Amino acid sequence: MTHIIDGKTIAAQIKEDLKHRVGTLESQPGLAVILVGDDPASKVYVGNKIKACEAVGIKSYESRLPAQATQGEILAEIKAFNDNKHVHGILLQLPVPDHLDSEALVQSIAAEKDVDGLSITNAGKLILGHTDGLVPCTPQGSLRLIKSVKDDLTGLNAVVIGRSNLFGKPMAQLLLRENCTVTMAHSRTRNLDEICRGADILVAAVGRAKMVKGDWIKDGAIVIDVGINRMDDGKLCGDVDFDAAKDKAFAITPVPGGVGPMTIACLLENTVKAFETQDKDSLAA
Repeated sequence: MTHIIDGKTIAAQIKEDLKHRVGTLESQPGLAVILVGDDPASKVYVGNKIKACEAVGIKSYESRLPAQATQGEILAEIKAFNDNKHVHGILLQLPVPDHLDSEALVQSIAAEKDVDGLSITNAGKLILGHTDGLVPCTPQGSLRLIKSVKDDLTGLNAVVIGRSNLFGKPMAQLLLRENCTVTMAHSRTRNLDEICRGADILVAAVGRAKMVKGDWIKDGAIVIDVGINRMDDGKLCGDVDFDAAKDKAFAITPVPGGVGPMTIACLLENTVKAFETQDKDSLAA
């Protein structure tokens, strides 16, 4: 019988554990969220993150800037949060309007406050195997879901479809750290279906609705679907054809209710980790 991996339940447990952890701290961790423009989906995401902060005892600092805000104005906002000792994590909600250089904005966030794990420092630490950096939230959460059904991943063949800095690349590094043999694929990979059929772990993050067909799945594979796509009828679906894939997989994440809740849970976890690192630094000083 296929395991449907319940991301909501696992994320709820992480948040409950964090609430107790935060309750033991002498001061309160702080997360700053910067939203530029009026993108409806981004507004919902930011609102959900702020609610989640309140639920576990993290203080949130929200900065909303108009869509026409300049690069300089946003850099000044980030600098103010970098310099604010009560803010331990900074998140710039992506995407930002097209006239802005999002990479330069992300890299201006202090590495120790970069809870999205996108700075050159944190990305470098992940590649080099250092464990003191901040790891992007969605791949971190995806790994937790994989390990909820199989703890030892040593020697397994893992295929990651997607090569973004936010997900695909860090996901591959996390699986390498778990001693998997990792293949990175993408929408232009030749014979993608054949490559997927060899995967003990298949992680799809390519942004194409139901692109991964049921006959691409190896019998007994673990399937993590990171995609979220809206169909013509308004329903959400992932990058994997769930109904066809679940008959072959050992375990699979649904969309919604799989990876999504884990992203926010791991964001909160990164914020607490950032707080503990900075608090330790201040004590040492």
